[in-house]
Amino acid sequence: MKAVGERLKQMMRLFRRESHRLLESERTTVYGADAMLMVLQLVMAQVNKQEGGEFRVALSDVLLAWKRLLVDKLDLRPPDGQAVRRQSGDVIPEAYEAFLKRSNAVDLVHVLAMCQGLQNPEELVSPVELYEFLSGSSDVPDAPIPSTPSAASPACGWRVKSAMRRVFCSYLSLLVNAKDDLATALTLDVPDRALGRQTFTDVKRAARRSDMSLFLALTSFVRTVQLGGKGYAPAPSDPLRKHIKGLSAFVHFMDNLQDILGETPDPSVCGSKLVCAIRGVLVKACDSRDIRSAAEETASQLKEEICKLHQIQKDDAVGSGISPARPKARFTAYGGRDTLKVLLALLDQEAATPPCSNKADLLSEDQPVLNGTEATSVLALFRSPEVSTGSSPEPLKKRARSHLALLKPKMGPRAIRSQFACTYQEDEEPALNRVLLFPSSSQVPTCVHPAPKPKSGPAAKPSETIAALAPRSVNSDPVRAAGSDSAVEKTTKKRRRADVGTENEAPKKKQPLKTTKKTKMITGQATLTSFFRVSNHQ
Repeated sequence: MKAVGERLKQMMRLFRRESHRLLESERTTVYGADAMLMVLQLVMAQVNKQEGGEFRVALSDVLLAWKRLLVDKLDLRPPDGQAVRRQSGDVIPEAYEAFLKRSNAVDLVHVLAMCQGLQNPEELVSPVELYEFLSGSSDVPDAPIPSTPSAASPACGWRVKSAMRRVFCSYLSLLVNAKDDLATALTLDVPDRALGRQTFTDVKRAARRSDMSLFLALTSFVRTVQLGGKGYAPAPSDPLRKHIKGLSAFVHFMDNLQDILGETPDPSVCGSKLVCAIRGVLVKACDSRDIRSAAEETASQLKEEICKLHQIQKDDAVGSGISPARPKARFTAYGGRDTLKVLLALLDQEAATPPCSNKADLLSEDQPVLNGTEATSVLALFRSPEVSTGSSPEPLKKRARSHLALLKPKMGPRAIRSQFACTYQEDEEPALNRVLLFPSSSQVPTCVHPAPKPKSGPAAKPSETIAALAPRSVNSDPVRAAGSDSAVEKTTKKRRRADVGTENEAPKKKQPLKTTKKTKMITGQATLTSFFRVSNHQ
């Protein structure tokens, strides 16, 4: 197997050297065996959902479809004469290829097909050997791995290290290929940025509407919020506005990595700075000792590999007889070109590593907790959160309580009443027509319970009526009462005259008194006037 691994790395170097003729973009990344299997799991879950099921897939179905996919892509017969069950016709292979095309990525089978026309096929890996390498049927020297994963015990050290290495490589892959959706899913909430499944679902829907990748969609949204004017700002109802803080933190960190990539001309130094920046943000946000040690160990390994790859590229440039290119100026678009070549070589080497022996740990939703809050697998991220339809008991109970709260009478604010509260009407507002008619003082009652009207008769006189309504005192003087009758009668007559013709008329405003305005005199006019007055008298 060692010879197969060496020939596979040689094939990857040949592919990267001729990538300008084989690919439309030089930044196309290569998916290894583990990444291919994860993409296949996502595609099968999506197909199940489209057929009316849930966004789930059994592990056994994924492994069967994995073998069938490899057999079809490599043009091989089923192993041991056994037919592999085909699912959903050709929908799964088409969806798999579409996912790779959207992510600007190719797999190892595509690399083999491209390299067969460039070099003698005998020097490359054969299709059978590649099938055995990808399916894991051959003996591969690797770290000791337990036969079955234990769900009750905490994550083992090797699981944390492998997950941590995937996160490091995903950050580096986003620097090279901004369309890598799988790398975006692995790095969006690592470390913790309060960007969970709901945020990822909103980003995924925004990317689908704009026909962009996940990373470009969220970057475009953050740029629009930060730099766009009032006319270009996203709508207030945009669901991504709720996650602007976490998305801005993610984009800001990627901008810092891009600055390091463009400002550091030496690939070895630049690669070390990039790895140190990723390690720093992961260690700072987590207090777990296992995660800290895994981050430190992964960072040291990646630094050594980057330095080795840079040295190999320098030796190849000198030994090929081609004059080295002029050093590119800093702070330009060419500042990080050499570093990008080293990062692409590192990612190609990572794709050529043997696959994980335990597929259950790789595809399980019970992944190691790297962000310090929760363990979220790629399959759980791409699965949209379930929306409540109101059929469960809990929403029904909430609706019943809210309905009862609406039916309960609300107590309004109690107004401050004075000692003359008997003159107010309880909870009754005057009608609009009563307000606009401007009633006179004779129509507006002064009390809720007015005094009874006197009986109309020939003997009833106004003086007698007023005397009957007037309050009586024990020590009242009959002479004063008789004298006051005439005064009350005069007052009543005046009020009757004032009320005549004033029904339903608006009260007139008092007009201000007109004052004669003195004419302003010019300078010297007073002296002349007094002079002429004196002369006239004379």
